[in-house]
Amino acid sequence: MKTFHTLGRALIVAALLLASTSGRTQDGVSKTGIVLGQSLALTGPGSALAQPFYQGAKLYFDSVNAAGGIHGRKIELVTLDDQGNPANTVAATKKLLEQGVLSLFGFYGSPQVTAAYPLIKDSDVLLFAPMAAADEFRGALYGNVYSLRPGYSEEAAAITRHAATLGARKLAILHASDGESMAALDSAQRTMTSMGANLIATAPFAGASLAGSVSKALAAAPESVLVISDSQGAAAVVRELRAKGFRGPIYGFSNTGESLLAEQLGKAGAGVVVARVVPKSDSSKVPLVRELQAEAAAAKLGKPNVYMLEGYIAARVYAEALRRAGKDLTRAKLQKAIDTLDDVSVGGFRVHFIDDHVGSRLVELGLIDSQGRVRE
Repeated sequence: MKTFHTLGRALIVAALLLASTSGRTQDGVSKTGIVLGQSLALTGPGSALAQPFYQGAKLYFDSVNAAGGIHGRKIELVTLDDQGNPANTVAATKKLLEQGVLSLFGFYGSPQVTAAYPLIKDSDVLLFAPMAAADEFRGALYGNVYSLRPGYSEEAAAITRHAATLGARKLAILHASDGESMAALDSAQRTMTSMGANLIATAPFAGASLAGSVSKALAAAPESVLVISDSQGAAAVVRELRAKGFRGPIYGFSNTGESLLAEQLGKAGAGVVVARVVPKSDSSKVPLVRELQAEAAAAKLGKPNVYMLEGYIAARVYAEALRRAGKDLTRAKLQKAIDTLDDVSVGGFRVHFIDDHVGSRLVELGLIDSQGRVRE
C-alpha cells in the first residue's frame, strides 16, 4: 500500500510537471507566447552599443504585445548578459537553447557570434539580426545567420570612395586589439587596398602606447586616417591626432558609434566621418525614426541613437516575418517567411532577403561638424 501511494504521488508530480511545460513546445511557441533568446553585453565591454540595441528591440516588442501580440501570441525576449565575453555567450546560448526558443535574436559582437555559432550550426535554430559585422557571417559557412546590417567590407568600401573624392589615397589605420576591432581591421585591409587605397601605415594602440602609435602613423604622412575602436578609444585617438597637427579626414566604422563619439568629442570631432548602417537616428524624414522617437520619449528612454534604432528595426522586421509565417508557427515557417521578404518597406527602411541572408546593404556616412553635431 505504501508503494502504491508513493507511486501515486510520483504520477501526480509528473502530471503537474507535464502540465507546467505543455504550454511551451520545444521550439519556443505556445498558444499564447513566442520565446526568443538573446545574449549580449548589458554590462562590460560593448554595453554602450549593445544596451541601446536591446532597448530598441524590447520597446517594439512591448508595443506589439500591448496591441495583443501576433496571431494571439505575445513575444517574450529572454535576454542574458554575457558582459561582452565570448565564453559567457556560449554558456548563455546553451541555457537559451535548453529552455526552448523559437530562434536566437540580436546577439552583439563578432567574436561572440563566432563562439556561439557551433551550438546551432547543425540545427534548425536561426540567429536573426546579430549586431556583428565580420564579413564571414555573410557567407555559406554561417547558413543559420540572417543579418540586417552589411559587413565591414561594405563600410570600408564606402569610406574608401569618400576619401578618393577628397584626393586622400594615402591611408593610415590605427586600431584597438579586441576581437571586434581585429575583424574590422581584416576587412579594411583587404577591401581598401583592392580599391586602390595606398595603406602606408597600420598601428595598434592601447593605453600608454597611444601617443607612440599616433606618431608612428603620422610619420608616414597619411592623407586620411581610419580609427578602428569603440567610441572611447576612438575619441582618445582623434584628440591625439589633432593635437599632433593632423588636419585630414578621420574615419570610423559603425562600431565606433557616431553619436557616442560626437558626444565625447564635441567640437574636437569636427571633420570626423563615421559609417552607420541605419538611417540617421534624429532624421524626421523616415517614418520609423519618428515612431521610435515617440515611443522612446513615452518610455522615458532618452534620445535614441543609431544602436537603439538598429534594435528597433530588427524587432520590426522579425515581427513582420512572424506575421507572414501564420498562426501555425514553426521554425521552418519562420525561416520561409524571412526568405521571402522581398524589398519590404518597414517604416521607410527597405529589407530584402530573397536569395540573400543579408537584409540590408545600407551604408551611410555621418560627418561630425564644428559644433559636435552629426550631419549627413
